[in-house]
Amino acid sequence: MSDGARGDGSKYVVVVVEPETPGNVGTIARAMKNFGLSDLKLVDPPELEEDGEAYGFAGHAREDVLPNAETVTFDEVVERYHTVGCTAITGEDARRHVRFPFRTPAELRDSLATVEADTALVFGREGCGLNNDELARLDEICSIPASEDYPVLNLGQAATVTLYELRDLFLAGTQLPDVEHERAAEPDVERLYEQFSAFLDRVEHRDHKRERTERLARRLVGRAHPTEKEVSTLTGVYRKATRDLDEADLDRGSSGGSRGDDRDRRANPGGGVEPDSE
Repeated sequence: MSDGARGDGSKYVVVVVEPETPGNVGTIARAMKNFGLSDLKLVDPPELEEDGEAYGFAGHAREDVLPNAETVTFDEVVERYHTVGCTAITGEDARRHVRFPFRTPAELRDSLATVEADTALVFGREGCGLNNDELARLDEICSIPASEDYPVLNLGQAATVTLYELRDLFLAGTQLPDVEHERAAEPDVERLYEQFSAFLDRVEHRDHKRERTERLARRLVGRAHPTEKEVSTLTGVYRKATRDLDEADLDRGSSGGSRGDDRDRRANPGGGVEPDSE
């Protein structure tokens, strides 16, 4: 899904009411292009000159989103769309309904996924945002959680954060790889566990700790969701370490020593091998 279109044929648009700064309009246009939207509506906008601030801030959105922006009235937006008003200030409790109840952008994403209608995301002025009369005419209210000491975001920033949180509604995919699908196949992960177990055999890990060590390794790798390359590399490291230990034992055996003798000498450094007790 892209360009704000949905599977049911409805679409998303962004509306900015009486923006004061062309640069913020350009920033919003750029955020729209970043997150899969293209339909920008402006209510009483400033002059947007092609060599001015708006186009300078728009990035590649200067090629399509910004020049295709449509000037509309607030009444037209209310009449044509399911509307979501974005505001920093909300009511304190349920006794006031102009700005309450409200949703955060993340909560709004789940709500809008069930709305089968053209939807407008409405942002207000830099200085005072959307006023109460305007908010009273809109269908839903959205507010970004921020510090209670200073909850007011710059207009461009607020739109960018909101569109980012809603991006799954607009975008079919992103430039990032699918992390879940990049996880190594389970048989490869199991081979890693088997090689780790073989390594523990060669270093003679204490039997009473063996089960716990293998369980901890399984939990650690399970949480990490390693890639195929990561699993392959670790498996190779443990395989080589195990092989090196085998070769070291062969070298000791050919020179007349043994691993058992080494352990006994460490246990009895003052003399020969102690006899077994009866």
